[in-house]
Amino acid sequence: MMRWIAAFVLVVGASLPARAAVDIQEVTSPGGITAWLVEDHSIPFTALELRFKGGTSLDAPDRRGAVNLMTALLEEGAGDLDAQGFLKARQDLAARFSFNSGMDSVSVSARFLTESREQSLELLRKALVAPRFDPQALERVRGQVLSTIASDEKDPRAIANRTFDRLAFGDHPYGHAPDGTRESVTALTRDDILAAHAATIARDRLYVGVVGDITAEALGPLLDRLLGDLPAEGAPMPDDVAVQLAGGTTVVPFETPQSVAVFGHAGMDETDPDFFAAHIMNQILGGGGFQSRLMTELREKRGLTYGVYSFLAPMEHAALVMGQVASANESIAEAVQLVREQWADVAENGVSADELEAAKKYITGAYPLRFDGNGAIARILAGMQFAGRPITYIETRNDRMNAVTLDDVKRVAARLLQPDELHFVVVGQPEGLSATQ
Repeated sequence: MMRWIAAFVLVVGASLPARAAVDIQEVTSPGGITAWLVEDHSIPFTALELRFKGGTSLDAPDRRGAVNLMTALLEEGAGDLDAQGFLKARQDLAARFSFNSGMDSVSVSARFLTESREQSLELLRKALVAPRFDPQALERVRGQVLSTIASDEKDPRAIANRTFDRLAFGDHPYGHAPDGTRESVTALTRDDILAAHAATIARDRLYVGVVGDITAEALGPLLDRLLGDLPAEGAPMPDDVAVQLAGGTTVVPFETPQSVAVFGHAGMDETDPDFFAAHIMNQILGGGGFQSRLMTELREKRGLTYGVYSFLAPMEHAALVMGQVASANESIAEAVQLVREQWADVAENGVSADELEAAKKYITGAYPLRFDGNGAIARILAGMQFAGRPITYIETRNDRMNAVTLDDVKRVAARLLQPDELHFVVVGQPEGLSATQ
């Protein structure tokens, strides 16, 4: 076993060539669990990615933060192993597990060697099916979460994002911090953690991506052993929610020499036929780093900020188009005005042919670089299924990007970008900028 540990460290980042042409097989286990598999037998190593739809949005209204805390406890002891025993067993196998929660999903990543595959997946099965949630581990991890919450309460960016979410979504789960509050996390009991586990870790919301040294024939029975004992169903999903923001500005006073602004309005669902054109449009507006309109106008020409960006934020139950900028208190008002002007200009006039060509070249050229290892590809496979994309998506994605025309971008910009609806949440002591909402 020890001879593979050094090799494991090296191969975690190595795998298939960096290209967007991968041979994906759909595998269905004897028990009916579906996975997408890319075989790669060049190294004795496999990456497994599990995605459970739901995430922290499944927190009960009076139990905010339960899913986040539960997820952090999954490797703090399972079955007959306490936290130390679980850690030692994983290290002895040279396996790597990570458990993470987001607003719409709980994700599980596993990396293991072929020679210890069965033992590694049995250990992972215990974590998923029989987590202990021991009182000592619960209190220790609760303390870590409370420390993060306390830090966020002093972070202007976290305050801005939290305020924006609350204004955009109100009492919907999206309007609440995924980590919960000091009060809600302090009040969580072990029974709340067990309920969060039952709500989220279930087969009816599961997506699986596998890449590495395993065949389709071997993977099917393995999936049943790993996941077959999970509950068949979890909690109902939350309802869709309309974005409740109106155009304007919200100012949150905070003592700091630099103000942070988060801005946005309702966006576009990822399944929309116009999403590819919207992606290119956003690349030009604010997603393209130093080449974007926002960066050129605010940083390069005027030196108002070190960075400004925009992005599309499609979620399971709502969609936003958003951005963020930070600038000195005396210049944030000018930065906000320039963002508004660029938002309106692209909405009214679209983009140039040169901008379109440069954006396409960057987006299509950068795409293969995402396939930089077994783990990265496994995440992409699970994410594709999660988003409802076809198994052929990788093959066709760049062609669909290249098919977007200048007229497409102009039409979509006019549809998506709504300058009058753009809302800014500014945290700091902004000069010359007052709240309008």
